[in-house]
Amino acid sequence: MSSHDLSSDKTDVAAKLAEIQSNINTACESADRDPGDVTLVCVSKNHDADHVRKALVDGRRVFGENRVQEAAGKWPGLRAEFPDIELHLIGPLQTNKLKDAVALFDVIETVDRPKLANALAKHRDKTGTCPDLFIQINTGEEEQKAGIAPKDADDFITMCREELKLPVIGLMCIPPVDEEPAPHFTLLGKIADRHGLKIKSMGMSGDYEAAIRFGATHVRVGTAIFGSRGY
Repeated sequence: MSSHDLSSDKTDVAAKLAEIQSNINTACESADRDPGDVTLVCVSKNHDADHVRKALVDGRRVFGENRVQEAAGKWPGLRAEFPDIELHLIGPLQTNKLKDAVALFDVIETVDRPKLANALAKHRDKTGTCPDLFIQINTGEEEQKAGIAPKDADDFITMCREELKLPVIGLMCIPPVDEEPAPHFTLLGKIADRHGLKIKSMGMSGDYEAAIRFGATHVRVGTAIFGSRGY
């Protein structure tokens, strides 16, 4: 059985990508930004390789996955066809999956706690390898959501970069679904600016245009590209 539902099979991925890119261009024009400064991360979780390949054929190369195990079953084969893929982990990472994650992903967007940061540093020291890292900020301070609390963000970012010497290049957030996202995008931007971090991963299918107006450099879009997901 396919890992995406029948509605996904009918999705014209190329047309959806063209529409989203047009929206990105318009949002950038409104914000007096260069569209080339915004990376579209195509979120391919819960969609099988055949469906994802449509975006690859269309020329997209930056993708996001939530689960290490799912990515491990999907992306090695796709990389053999399209070796210039950049794969982002955008879901929570458990330390027992760290070795596999480092082998699979070019970017881990969800560094969210000291235990994980220390484990990444230890693995880096042992192997000499570490993906680029984003720190996830829990801007809404939601108990059920991963991410470092805003009040702890400065100390955590400093620890990761200065003490552990991790390759932290940006921040990421997921605003609460029932709140206006703009204040959360603003908060992430202020934290990033304090640390000289240029990369801000914020904005998903429902709010990526707003995120661009608030300085997003990476927007994570899935359903609007690939259609409904099968779970």
